[in-house]
Amino acid sequence: MNETKKTSRNPWAWVPTLYYAEGIPYIIVMAVSVIMYKRLGISNTDIALYTSWLYLPWVIKPLWSPIVDIFKTKRFWIITMQLFIGAGLAGVALTIPVPDFFKFTLMFFWLLAFSSATHDIAADGFYMLGLSEHKQAYFVGIRSTFYRLAMITGQGLLIILAGYFESTTGLPVIDINVNAKPNAIVQIVNPDSLKMETLDGDLKLIASSSQLDITTAKTTQAKVDSIIALVRNLNGNNGFYEVEGTSFSKNNSPTKTELSAFEKFIKNTFGIEKPIVNKSLGIGNVGIVYFYLTNKPTDDEIVVNFGSNGGDKSISLIEGTRFTFNKSNWNKPAFAVFQLDPKLNKFSSASFQARSGNIKLSWIITFSILTGLFLLFFIYHKIILPYSPKDKSAISNSNKSIFREFIDTFVIFFKRDKIGVTIAFLLLYRLGESQLVKLASPFLLDAREVGGLGLTTGEVGLVYGTVGIIALTLGGILGGFVAAKHGLKKWLWWMLIAINLPNTVYIYLSYAMPESFVLINIAVAVEQFGYGFGFTAYMLYMIYVSNGEYKTAHFAITTAFMALGMMIPGMVSGWLQELIGYQHFFIWVVIATIPAFIVAKYVPIDDTFGMKED
Repeated sequence: MNETKKTSRNPWAWVPTLYYAEGIPYIIVMAVSVIMYKRLGISNTDIALYTSWLYLPWVIKPLWSPIVDIFKTKRFWIITMQLFIGAGLAGVALTIPVPDFFKFTLMFFWLLAFSSATHDIAADGFYMLGLSEHKQAYFVGIRSTFYRLAMITGQGLLIILAGYFESTTGLPVIDINVNAKPNAIVQIVNPDSLKMETLDGDLKLIASSSQLDITTAKTTQAKVDSIIALVRNLNGNNGFYEVEGTSFSKNNSPTKTELSAFEKFIKNTFGIEKPIVNKSLGIGNVGIVYFYLTNKPTDDEIVVNFGSNGGDKSISLIEGTRFTFNKSNWNKPAFAVFQLDPKLNKFSSASFQARSGNIKLSWIITFSILTGLFLLFFIYHKIILPYSPKDKSAISNSNKSIFREFIDTFVIFFKRDKIGVTIAFLLLYRLGESQLVKLASPFLLDAREVGGLGLTTGEVGLVYGTVGIIALTLGGILGGFVAAKHGLKKWLWWMLIAINLPNTVYIYLSYAMPESFVLINIAVAVEQFGYGFGFTAYMLYMIYVSNGEYKTAHFAITTAFMALGMMIPGMVSGWLQELIGYQHFFIWVVIATIPAFIVAKYVPIDDTFGMKED
């Protein structure tokens, strides 16, 4: 039986697929999960907090990496973890439809995260054991390329695929035109008089009107406040959405939940100020439309996303951007409220669109495809990966004190010169980026009425997964080229600027709110190119710090600090954004880059490190 085991194979047969398989689960845990939860209606606070916790396996990776060395072979761990990753993906797909999907899918994302981090350890070790030094150098670019392709697949193709399923599995889209008219007749809707009729035929989403006229005559703040309060209570009581700051008891009576004193301070001090309105001149008038289903849905729920689709920005949707219909509220009206800018005094128009794609089904299909993909990876690598003679479990070597070596790796690392500055640099270099990365996709997906850009799932996949990844890769290539030519020390400050300054494009996007998809792509490409260029310095510094007897173990420690620097700030980013709004949050992200510049001044680096040797 042992004679049939091949001790070597052409690296082209396994290096590309191994590193493609390594990149997919990481990007799913770190990026795809954020977009999925946003589309499933989870708040930014919860998304940022709980998905940031998923960095933990990479933070503590050095603590259990010796287990991969001590027990079994790297080949065993690779194949086993690919099976576990497939199980985690299947678990996500199976638990998306359940009532407590957030809790259960997070459990399987944890399985994915631990399996992925363990797979990283085994794959990197197998790469060094299975290839000669010459082939390691030759294939380093190949492994990086296929890891990048995994990023494109995860952040691009998978998101586009989920977006496609969303757009093709839901109910027909509804377009509503809202017109500002000087002489329009104000129509008041009495909710108690509304009766939703069951209609024969296919299930459809019905709107009360495809054309809504709102008079440009001014009204009072008290009247608008009472209408909004009524609509919120009706929608909340009927279970269409949870009203911010309000929870509903078992009998559906609203109870106010207060912000803490600290949250009030943050919101009042740093939040977006509402414009002061001269009430003596009146404020813009409002109009209402409502939606309902023609019949009881066969699915557990149907989510409707409602938002701007172009036209005059002076006509805004102020209440009702997302509704969840189910078997108990399908025949009840879900209300949306529009308001005119008080300065409007002539005819104007804007269009709005209600999309009701089957979001849960689209993500179930997407994760089912991923499950099948990792089953194929498991089978392929079980057959193709060579049985390297060097790939042995360390426990078989009884003369070596594994645990003593394990302790020594940490002792030597933390005895390095200026280790405090080094750790501070590793934690703070990406302080701004660690918060931006959690809210960038939610910002692009959120409706314009709540400060986002209102892109579809597929459009976000195109922006980040293709244009963004291409710009990121080009920035990384350029960064590697200039660092090899002149060394890390000369380019450190330029790279520090490059990874932080382009974050300002999100300040522009949040204030300008451009509708041009091309302009949004350009802005994201600028930020991602700067990130790719600037991240080169971070990676090179990690290599620089890791040089020495325990290079592999010390590099794992630096990656742990990198993950910690991403995890902790990311955990609070969603909570902070929801308190102060997207505009001020992106300003804060830029302010948060300042500590990295301060610490960089004291970082010790050899003048020649990174230069190509003559």
